Amino acid sequence: QVQLVESGGGLVQAGGSLRLSCVASGSIFNINAMGWYRQALGKQRELVAEVNNDGTTKYGNLVKGRFTISRDNAKNTVYLQMNNLKPEDTAVYYCNSDLNCSEYGCLGYWGQGTQVTVSS
Repeated sequence: QVQLVESGGGLVQAGGSLRLSCVASGSIFNINAMGWYRQALGKQRELVAEVNNDGTTKYGNLVKGRFTISRDNAKNTVYLQMNNLKPEDTAVYYCNSDLNCSEYGCLGYWGQGTQVTVSS
């Protein structure tokens, strides 16, 4: 069993900051990519940011320059530092990870989500 557990969501005023954390636990042999997605009410889930095990990162266009993703491989943890938050950043943020990779591919897991609400 593998679990991804997010924390750090909450209510913040526009212009403020939040830091999300996601810890992967359980029967983990290797982790490839770790990342964050978000889903606002009535909208499709979208990529926020992801980081590969070689440190390369990718960001969604709407968060570039404001959000920073990082990971601690020793702790199987990925972080998302969110600065200059805007009301349109309001969404449920989900942690995602591709792990236990083999020649057959990787297994994908999702966390339960954490709510981020930005007030104007």
